[in-house]
Amino acid sequence: MNNRQLLRTGIIGSIIAAICCFTPVLVLLLGALGLAAWVGWLDYVLFPALAFFLGLTAYAFWRQRRSAAECCEPENSTPRKSP
Repeated sequence: MNNRQLLRTGIIGSIIAAICCFTPVLVLLLGALGLAAWVGWLDYVLFPALAFFLGLTAYAFWRQRRSAAECCEPENSTPRKSP
């Protein structure tokens, strides 16, 4: 998976998890389907999913920035010596 797809997946997953965590979308949907008993367990699934997708977004952004920095480094540069 390239950096762009990874970043897109992280952002879309974060948005979906945030919508499901902070709005009653799943409560209404599960109630309409007759699965309202699952509502009590949503927090155990949605908050870790939100944390995972936010972490994935941060990782993809870091990876994209790192590859952009490596791409634009001059080839003939010599590393600095530490004192």
